Amino acid sequence: MRTDDLLSLQRGPDEWIHPDELLFQVVHQSSELWLKLARSHLARAVEHIGADQPGTAELVLRRAALCLHLITDQLRTLRHLNPAQFALIRTVLGNGSGFESPGWRELREATTELDIAFSRLLASQGITPVDLYQGQPSDPLYRCAEALVELDERIALWRTEHYSIATRIIGHGVLGTRDMPVDTLARLIAHRRFPTLWEARTELTGASPRGRYGRQASR
Repeated sequence: MRTDDLLSLQRGPDEWIHPDELLFQVVHQSSELWLKLARSHLARAVEHIGADQPGTAELVLRRAALCLHLITDQLRTLRHLNPAQFALIRTVLGNGSGFESPGWRELREATTELDIAFSRLLASQGITPVDLYQGQPSDPLYRCAEALVELDERIALWRTEHYSIATRIIGHGVLGTRDMPVDTLARLIAHRRFPTLWEARTELTGASPRGRYGRQASR
């Protein structure tokens, strides 16, 4: 398991500017491990979707979503960071940014591959996302689509928690690492990795009697 190597990757007490450096480092390093595992699951899901095995793809997609659930939960431990003390810790964090996280970079690449693979699978069967959501929830293809949506939700929930914690600790209207405005994080929350699956919901709602009424009333 190479635990000695793993445990040697954190700065020791003689290097700390404040003891909470360990909390910050452990949360981020462990997140990278979970993201590495999630990326592995997503690569397998791409293969299964490409082989027209949506049921098997769903299983590994659920695992990947659980990895994201776990890294979101552990973010909450950062709420214990004192703002004044973290301002001191920031002086030794360097210029690295969460946008440079290898785990998140690879996750973005994987979700793009998934979106393409799933769109091709639907097209090969002559099905649109709207057609899919008018079908049966027990259909493996439907369940696979919902697993993709859950993954997207987990990404948005992580981003929401990340933004909430960042502003709780360092405030609004300030610059994070690499001089990135912290409020940039808020704009990412609404970004979708599988947009057509979300657009299908909007289209179905818009086509309903209540949806038409809602559009007329807003004019």
